[in-house]
Amino acid sequence: MGTLDDASPHDWRRTAKLVAADASFSSNDTPKTSSRPPAAAPHYHGHRQRLRQRFLDAGSEAVSDYELLELILFRAIPQRDLKPLAKALLTKFGSFSEVISAPVERLKEVNGLGDAAITELKIVQAAASRFARGQVMQRPVLASWSNVLDYCRTAMAFADREEFRVLFLDKRNRLIADEQHQTGTVDHTPVYPREVVKRALELSATAIILVHNHPSGDPTPSRADVQMTQAIIEVAKPLGIAVHDHIIVGKDGHASLKGLKLI
Repeated sequence: MGTLDDASPHDWRRTAKLVAADASFSSNDTPKTSSRPPAAAPHYHGHRQRLRQRFLDAGSEAVSDYELLELILFRAIPQRDLKPLAKALLTKFGSFSEVISAPVERLKEVNGLGDAAITELKIVQAAASRFARGQVMQRPVLASWSNVLDYCRTAMAFADREEFRVLFLDKRNRLIADEQHQTGTVDHTPVYPREVVKRALELSATAIILVHNHPSGDPTPSRADVQMTQAIIEVAKPLGIAVHDHIIVGKDGHASLKGLKLI
């Protein structure tokens, strides 16, 4: 058997390489520790759960308008900080009510708001309108006038075009039907008195309440509003149909022609 002294130069070089490779493997196999601190979690980490819990524990008054919008949008937009988007919506449209009532085409103009999110907003709008309508149905309308006003504003105040609708009442002043009769432009809606009265007769209504909106926001009645109301009264009265009022709604409030003694 040979000794180390007998090894050839080639054998020494091969042995040195094997030793070096073994040392390198041992060094790489040992975990390295970094001096860098771990990356901080995003500032919105856990925000959704905290906001939901605050809403559940303290109610809607404990959250601001933009936080309520966040809660609505959570379902449609996962894993994203929605505070900037919610605040952008309020800046563009003005208020929570105006956001959920905004036309779909205008909502699509907002960067980051897709079809799923718009659908969520429209579901909330529909739910609010249906709830307000439920407060009016099967109750004497004149005895729950504030509910009638709430419903009219929910349904029409933030529309971008004029809409004319009629509330048809029975002899107990309970709501039989609520129908939109015309949709016009931003400042005009054509109304045909005989068509309104004809529909009241079809429903066996004994009274009606006229409602329309002013997209400008100002509910002050115009001369045309008064004249149109008087024309409907003249057609309805001989047929035993009373016109209880004509309500005009807008973002800035509402006006009652009867309350203003204009009819």
